Amino acid sequence: MTRVDFYLLPGNESVFPYACRLTEKAYRQGHKVFLSTDTEEEAARLDELLWTFRQGSFVPHLAVTGNTDAGACPVAVGREPPAGFDDVMINLGSSVPEAFRRFRRVIELVEPDDAARALRREHFRYYRSQGLSPEMLDLESAA
Repeated sequence: MTRVDFYLLPGNESVFPYACRLTEKAYRQGHKVFLSTDTEEEAARLDELLWTFRQGSFVPHLAVTGNTDAGACPVAVGREPPAGFDDVMINLGSSVPEAFRRFRRVIELVEPDDAARALRREHFRYYRSQGLSPEMLDLESAA
């Protein structure tokens, strides 16, 4: 069954840089990560950011479009997960991808503004309607 976690980001945290740090951590722990975006432009932005978000970081990844095969690459970024990705999905999109069911874990990052929280509340309710029990982690109070 898919585990779903919502991370409530502190007010000074931006979603894409945090997603990069989280991806690097998961990659170093041996996980395959798919970063789900709404657009190819967002995927391209994340693709660039994964190379530059931190001095000395190295997160091997591939920006995928359509049915691109990611091969042995441990991290993929795009709108649709490539074949072979079923471990961790970080959903940065405005909707819940249908493919979420194939992942062991889904992470939703929640920005502190009202519109972002309202959207992620919809996602939370959707996961519940699918029989899952999403968990919330407040990163501001966990720091």
